[in-house]
Amino acid sequence: MTDTTEEQPKGTDAVPRKSAWRYIGPGIVVAATGVGAGDLVATLIAGSKYGYTLMWAAVIGCVVKISLAEAAGRWHLATGRTLFEGWRSLGQWTTVYFAFYVVVWGFVYGATAMSSSALPIVALFPDGPGLKTWAVITGLIGLAFVWFNRYAVFEKVMTVLIGVMFVVVVYVAIRVGPDVGASLAGLAPVLPDGSLLYTLGLIGGVGGTITMAAYGYWVNAKGWTNSGWMKVMRLDNRVAYLTTGVFVVAMLIVGAELLHSSQLALTKGDRGLIDLGAVLEERYGTATAKLFLVGFFATSFSSLIGVWHGVSLLFADFVERLRRDRAGVAVEAGTTEEVAAGAKERSPAFRAYLLWLTFPPISLLFLDEPFGLVVAYGVLGAFFMPFLALTLLWLLNSSRTPAEWRNGIVSNTMLAAAGLLFVVLCVQQVRELPW
Repeated sequence: MTDTTEEQPKGTDAVPRKSAWRYIGPGIVVAATGVGAGDLVATLIAGSKYGYTLMWAAVIGCVVKISLAEAAGRWHLATGRTLFEGWRSLGQWTTVYFAFYVVVWGFVYGATAMSSSALPIVALFPDGPGLKTWAVITGLIGLAFVWFNRYAVFEKVMTVLIGVMFVVVVYVAIRVGPDVGASLAGLAPVLPDGSLLYTLGLIGGVGGTITMAAYGYWVNAKGWTNSGWMKVMRLDNRVAYLTTGVFVVAMLIVGAELLHSSQLALTKGDRGLIDLGAVLEERYGTATAKLFLVGFFATSFSSLIGVWHGVSLLFADFVERLRRDRAGVAVEAGTTEEVAAGAKERSPAFRAYLLWLTFPPISLLFLDEPFGLVVAYGVLGAFFMPFLALTLLWLLNSSRTPAEWRNGIVSNTMLAAAGLLFVVLCVQQVRELPW
């Protein structure tokens, strides 16, 4: 297997701005992974209810995510330490939380991701196998792909998938005919009656998952292992969330033009995109509807393999830290052994979590999800984004981070705002659980 890491620059200005574009990659991965089918449906519903009025919230959401992902990447590059190592330095409670989270969340998310990837395939091939069979097939394909490939191949495939997503979503938005004047007017902050929770969800929801914590690991997997890559990482991150912003704006346009004006309602969750496919077929023909379903599949399957790879890296690092602590082994921060993702991708822990994401969740495809598991999954999932925002705020204002790379006023403001936003969304999500 050839070495896939980039040659490291010697200083913070070693990579010229013009050549920096050719290094972009981890941001594309995090954007493709973070935007799932459920996110697109939530954006569509916001557009269908309020038209273009919440366009400003989509823009703010992208800025919040840029700040959060930049903080995760900056921690990895400035300190030479992984994010989980940073969490460990904050106390044993972080390890306990993450252990419960990664096990329960992975179990339920595995089934959700497989079902989401199978839905558009069933719609495209209604005479083929059923939803559960396709769900198992997509899970096994995702497992095999991540198991046998390394980051370089993974990044290329994710780039293709996000390219398909981008082309399809933008094409559909253009096809429905956006109202440019109304969309520009939507950039003015306005809160229609009853829209507060939709607004907060739009700001905090799309592109905001555990894969934001994986961004730093993908940065290291790319071969960026020191502060000399900081400018490249920041450019990469901005490209990622500007791309995410295009998705959100395009889906708001579709919701506003296609659904809001006709007062059409979508099913909540991933199945809402099947409803949209039917509307597109009725309005614009079979070809447009099938193209949209291909984009739906690219959206769902990129999230599946992104989580299979990124969260498995997190889990592998988690296991490695525990093993080192028990053995009393300390490794100097920033060493090749410490940050090399290639070793993690071949580790037993990485592959064990891949299996955990794939095989146990298959049982949930054939059985009703246990009530207690659903509640635990919802609670842990709701608490993760506040946990990420607030722990990054803590780490990047402490002596754990070199002085020149600690938070400034803008970073502190954005991370504090993100933490507050995610706390509010967490409380709301917990309130809506089926207790």
